[in-house]
Order: sequence, then structure tokens, then C-alpha cells
Amino acid sequence: MVRRDSGSDVRTPGAFGAPSRRRVLRLAGGGLALAALTAGTVGCDEDSVDVEDPGSTGGDEPKGGGKGSGDGGDVGEKGQAPKPLWTKPTSAETYGDNDELVAAGGVVIASGSPLAALDAATGGQKWSLPGGAVPGAPLLLSEHTLYLASSEYDGSVIGYSPASGKETWRSRLGKEYRQPRPIAVDEEQVYVIAEILEEDGSSKTNVIAALDSTTGRIAWKEQRDVGTEQNGIHAAVRGRHLVYTDFKKNLTVRDTASGGQVWTHKTTKTNYGFFTVHQDLVIVPQGNVLQAFNLADGKEKWSLEASDGALFREPAVLEDVLYVADSARTMWAVDPRTGRQLWKSEALADAGLQVPRQYVKAGDTLYGATDLDKQGGIIAIDARTGEVRWTFNDKTGDYHAWLVATDGKRVFALHGKKLHALAV
Repeated sequence: MVRRDSGSDVRTPGAFGAPSRRRVLRLAGGGLALAALTAGTVGCDEDSVDVEDPGSTGGDEPKGGGKGSGDGGDVGEKGQAPKPLWTKPTSAETYGDNDELVAAGGVVIASGSPLAALDAATGGQKWSLPGGAVPGAPLLLSEHTLYLASSEYDGSVIGYSPASGKETWRSRLGKEYRQPRPIAVDEEQVYVIAEILEEDGSSKTNVIAALDSTTGRIAWKEQRDVGTEQNGIHAAVRGRHLVYTDFKKNLTVRDTASGGQVWTHKTTKTNYGFFTVHQDLVIVPQGNVLQAFNLADGKEKWSLEASDGALFREPAVLEDVLYVADSARTMWAVDPRTGRQLWKSEALADAGLQVPRQYVKAGDTLYGATDLDKQGGIIAIDARTGEVRWTFNDKTGDYHAWLVATDGKRVFALHGKKLHALAV
């Protein structure tokens, strides 16, 4: 059934239970953080960065005894994780969202204040922005530009060169809007959501808008329904379609040329708003069912059901393959066009590992980042079979979720305030 982008919030039997405090903080992101922020925050001293003792890091051997390969980096004996190429402390202030660690232009950047770009090869600092990133707002990358919400909270959205840190673009919605946050970008436009200010300075509604990525001018803006939220947004663009979810369990598609709403589904069993897109489909986990909808009309194209009542977790499409795990720690590889299963692996469960919630791919290895620390970290998985090759854990016990990014030559693993570079 197709419904309007609504602010109603109906919890149905079988839906995911209430998220943990840490997950709420992660998804609410800036909305919660801004209420507690003062004028500035203090980052680490970037001049005091040293490479950690490699002996203090490294992974545990998977119980399944997965073997390493050349594509998996300089793997130690018996499936041990590679020693980090370098490890650096960072000023990271993350909530676990997948867009808080990015690699582009020869640098790797973790969301924080100051916002520091480290040389991907050496870990040395290339540049920094004193104001840093707005907590909870994404590090939004196009091909050549890093888009950030202004840390001055002046209503601006700013574009920077990832390689140099120099400002290359700036736009502003206007004084009647507050805290615009970029949520998605394509070749022509930057898409933002912002609060609409009332006369007394409060805000009850929000607006979604498109900004021209060349001129910064407003291409269109549309007020969202009362009750919708500007927090917990996950978004993606494919062709003429902007897709996004929010805390209110809305899956909404808009026309990128006009801003008009194409369709909205009220999802009842989403995995906290996570989805992935492939060609003309949006693929959404809904409890024990994974569903694919046509972007053009919202009609279901295919669905896949997990076994034994397991719940699907965060999906990702990488190089035309859909990867997803379920709560029973079964890993799936699926053809995203048809929903046909390519392989199914119990290796995560056999090795006693946690389920990844974020994925990147380099060569024939899939790298998954998990939520919690003790039985998690970065898991290297054979993308052809689902077998576990090795795991990497810094053994700090930090409660933050792991984040992973890659530039194709290295895999970057962020955990709390430590950033590790691993060979691929």
C-alpha cells in the first residue's frame, strides 16, 4: 500500500524492539548532539600522533579457520589479521553512521572536531578544519567534493576539496531555515533537509530542498508533513529518484527535477531506516523479509524471506551483488535485480562472530564492520563464498561501533578515536 510521507508512528507486532541508547544516539545524530553542544569542542593534538605498537593490535583467528589470500592483505599465519600499516588517534565524534568515515583524494577523514584529513598511505595529517563536522551530520562525498553542514550553524552548506581541504562551494537556504544538513548528492544537485523556523524561533516542520552543485542556487524546496523528522535520515539518489527514510518509518521517493513526491510506503519492520539501491530498485529489510520496490512506482519487484524467523540486518550492494546478514548470523549474497540467492554462508555463526552492519569491497574480499567490540571489529569475508578469512580487533573495549572505508588500496577501520589502515 502506498501512503503519504507521514509523521504517524505505528509499531506493529514483530517489529524491531526499542533500540539501545547507543543506537538511538547514533541514529538521532546531530539532533541529540546539538542540544548538548556548547560553542565549541576540543579535538586531539594532531602534532602528537604516533604509530601504535603493532603488537598491541591485530585480530583473533576465526573458529572456522579461514585462510588468508593475497587479496586479503599481508595476512598472518592461520587466518590472523594483517598488522596495521599505521594506527593514529583522531578527534572522531561519531555515532556509527556509515557516512562518518570517508576515503577520497588520497586522504581518509573521520567525522570530528577539528576535522582532520590523514594521508591514506602514511597516516600523516594533510589538512584540518578547526570548526570540524557537525555531530551527526554526514560526510557527504561526490566525485570531487566533500559537502558539510557549516560548523558555524549559520545556515550554510559548504563544499571542500577532499585532497586539499580548500572551500570550493557554498550555499544557503535562507534565514527562515535552521540547521540544513546535506543528505545526498548527485552530479547536479546537493539535497538537504532543514528546520522551518516559526516566529518565536521554534520549529514544528522541516523542508527538503535541492541546491545546484555549480551555482549553489535553490533548485526546489518542498515542505514535509507535520510530524516528520529531520533526524535519522538515510538517503540515496538514483537517476531521477531521491530515496530517503526517517525515524517515522517512512520510505519516500521524490523526483529530483521537481521535488515532487513520487510515492511513500509506510514500512512496519524496517531495520532503523537502512536500505540500499541498485539500478531502478530500492531494497529494504523489513523484519524477516527483504523487499525490493520499483523506484518509479513503488510496486514490489521481489522479496526474500529469512529462515527460522531471523531478521534481516543492514544491506549493501557492491559491484552488482547484494550482501546482507540476518540475526541468526547467516550471510547472504543475492542478485539485486531478481532476488536470486547466489550463496548462503553460516561462517559467521560457526566462528562466533557478530553480524556486520556496514560493508566495503576490495578485490574479492568483503570487509564488514560490526556494532560492538568484544566479538566484533572488522571481518574479512571471501566475497565468492562467504567464508571468514580473518578478523581485526584493536582490543580496546571501546563501546563505539566500528566504521570501515576503502580507497581500493587500503581498508580503513575506525573504532572510537583510533583509526587503523590495513593492507588489502
